[in-house]
Amino acid sequence: MEVILLKDVRRLGKAGEIKTVADGYARNYLIPRGLAIPATEGARKQMAERAKARERRQAREKARAEAQAANLAKMELTFKAKAGEKGRLYGSITNGDIAAKLSEKLGIEVDKRKVLLEEPIKELGRFKVEVRVHPDVKTSLTVIVEPEE
Repeated sequence: MEVILLKDVRRLGKAGEIKTVADGYARNYLIPRGLAIPATEGARKQMAERAKARERRQAREKARAEAQAANLAKMELTFKAKAGEKGRLYGSITNGDIAAKLSEKLGIEVDKRKVLLEEPIKELGRFKVEVRVHPDVKTSLTVIVEPEE
């Protein structure tokens, strides 16, 4: 029996794939649990339409993310921090701090996991920090760390 998987099924396939399985496996396990539906002609057309809609939505999201990335690339964030004589900070600037300042400046919530900082900033200066705006779109912004007066 051919079925269209609605969800990822371990050792069988990913959502949207058409698989041939035993009749009993489909009737007694996959279909009752909502993991698959029979691969009828109407169901195939419906899955194709869903795939096209998903692609259009992803293209819109990526275009929006690229526009946002262009704005972020021009942006500079300035932090004031206590520092010693040689320019070492007493604390550090973390990805959470950068995400909070970015959220404040943009007016939208930015997840700290999207700020790609290998290790916290521990000295004064200018730094380029990468930000993942979308799974396919990354940009970098400038972070300036100045001494507190």
